[in-house]
Amino acid sequence: MTKEVYGKPGSAGIVQTHYYTFADPPGELELQCGEKIGPVTLAYETWGTPDRAGKNAILICHALSGNAHAAGYHSPEDKNPGWWDWYIGPGKAFDTDKYFIICSNILGGCTGSTGPVSINPATGKPFGMSFPLITIADMVNAQHALIKHLGIEKLLAVAGGSMGGMQALQWTISYPDEVESCIAIATSASLSAQGIAFNEVGRQAIFNDPNWNAGDYYDSAMPVAGLSLARMIGHITYLSEKHMHEKFGRNFQKPEIQPVRGSSEFMVESYLHHQGGKFVERFDANAYIYITKAIDFFDLNSDYGGSLVKAFENVLANYLVASFTSDWLYPSDNAKEIVRALRINGKNVNYTDIDTDNGHDSFLLPNDLLEKNISNFLRNEYRQSTQ
Repeated sequence: MTKEVYGKPGSAGIVQTHYYTFADPPGELELQCGEKIGPVTLAYETWGTPDRAGKNAILICHALSGNAHAAGYHSPEDKNPGWWDWYIGPGKAFDTDKYFIICSNILGGCTGSTGPVSINPATGKPFGMSFPLITIADMVNAQHALIKHLGIEKLLAVAGGSMGGMQALQWTISYPDEVESCIAIATSASLSAQGIAFNEVGRQAIFNDPNWNAGDYYDSAMPVAGLSLARMIGHITYLSEKHMHEKFGRNFQKPEIQPVRGSSEFMVESYLHHQGGKFVERFDANAYIYITKAIDFFDLNSDYGGSLVKAFENVLANYLVASFTSDWLYPSDNAKEIVRALRINGKNVNYTDIDTDNGHDSFLLPNDLLEKNISNFLRNEYRQSTQ
């Protein structure tokens, strides 16, 4: 499917960020850690129009570094669209001519939603590391408040990749009566030990930055070196070895210049430094710590007595589960484990393992097979919900 830029057919167009504040004291949001927080603000964006029956709403859940800006542009001058613009818009997989699409920045985020960078009402200063520990379930509970605020009684679908897929799965467990279907892409019921290890190395990079100051850096120099390094480490896990070889190989950034000892001359080095530099311009180091911890602690097996089958026992949604053959961060076996548990429970689940060399980042990149799977799945779900 051909995608077009802003102002042409296929673009989600100009979109505005909205903000919903709730959980004012004494009705704070209760967290799994036992603490409460309030007020809570969620930044969100929407595309399309709710139908009269209120049955076409789809919630998009973002991954670690994502935000509410999933598609379209904030202004005609924007050079880059939202992070899932390939899939959201008129005629695309998440067809905004048919569906009402919602995406919110998560609780604990740093692009408009309440998180470590937010002001603590008790002190008048940013929370920093005094922000309470959050979980994927806490993120979902905050999203649920937003969905109720928007007047949506039941979601046609909840969809997401990576950490977004974790949220989508949690939605079907936490609110089984309010979700028709789930699209879980490149995700798992729990992160592997290897994944936890990479997250911890990233956090240690931040902790060891000389500007870290135990997370109290908002009035001084930011720990940009540590956060940049954390992003570089994480980005390596998002790509496959074959994709990195084909994209960079051992090529030099400027082959006409003789490499100098200690300089960043390889293309792959330059690419990682570029990714790290871009990341620190838009993300908060404390938020990175909290969100990666939430990913690490997500474990549907242990939450239900060591049984993933038990975790999905009471879900009512239909599922589309997709994985990628070259994804070694969330390998296909993780998706198959989810599918197996759902089928043991007699749930309706479609599964596809997509052959690609693009690694974990495949869910963010254009892929005809993934688009067709999502489009067909949603078409069937919408038809059934309106019969």
